Amino acid sequence: MYKHQHNQKPHLIFFTINNSLKVDYAANICVVLSYAQIILSHSGQTAFENGEKTMKSLLKSKRGLSTVVTTLIILVVSVLLATVVTFYAINVTTTRVEEESIQVTKLHTWHNGTTFAETAFLIINTGGRDLVMDKITVRGQECVWTTVYYNKTQDTINADLPFNSTLADGGSITVGTTPFTFTQASDDLILKSGWTMIVYIANPDHVSVNDIGVTIGITVFTANAQYYKESNVQASA
Repeated sequence: MYKHQHNQKPHLIFFTINNSLKVDYAANICVVLSYAQIILSHSGQTAFENGEKTMKSLLKSKRGLSTVVTTLIILVVSVLLATVVTFYAINVTTTRVEEESIQVTKLHTWHNGTTFAETAFLIINTGGRDLVMDKITVRGQECVWTTVYYNKTQDTINADLPFNSTLADGGSITVGTTPFTFTQASDDLILKSGWTMIVYIANPDHVSVNDIGVTIGITVFTANAQYYKESNVQASA
């Protein structure tokens, strides 16, 4: 005969069979699952409602940055902009100071009236960097390096350049009262910043006796620029 013990919890049912307590596992499992479903359903709905309320609260919030924070941001941005402008100005100034610049002065082109012509000029590197002269043209015609004679000096040359019909490697030309020894060029010429170069060119192309009194130009080519200068062809004597 079965006896139901009413003092047990509703979801646990015990039966007495032959004075022994047995557990109806199937009934207990069904009851537990039912309670779990109810609890999870209630908990999920509560969590969803709480989350929805939190999101609505965040979306409805209209608080902005405080005045102090806004002022600090403006100050930081202003300082950064001022720093950038200052560095840019320093960079531009430094670049300008080191810019390549030369002066071509005391330009002469002579013709002796027969078969010999000569061009002479002074180059002063007034820029902030050394330079390389890779070509010289007279009247648009490139001069062969073996016809070019030069002297590099740090002296200041005030006297004018004279005509000299005996250009030679190792030869000497007196400018004013100072003699200068000349070297025959074989390749591109390098001139340091602040230095001066005296250049003589023997028999430049397309300069004849008929050009005496005619204005012609020379161009000095460097790696970064071209420098053009004009003068009249003169009679050597």
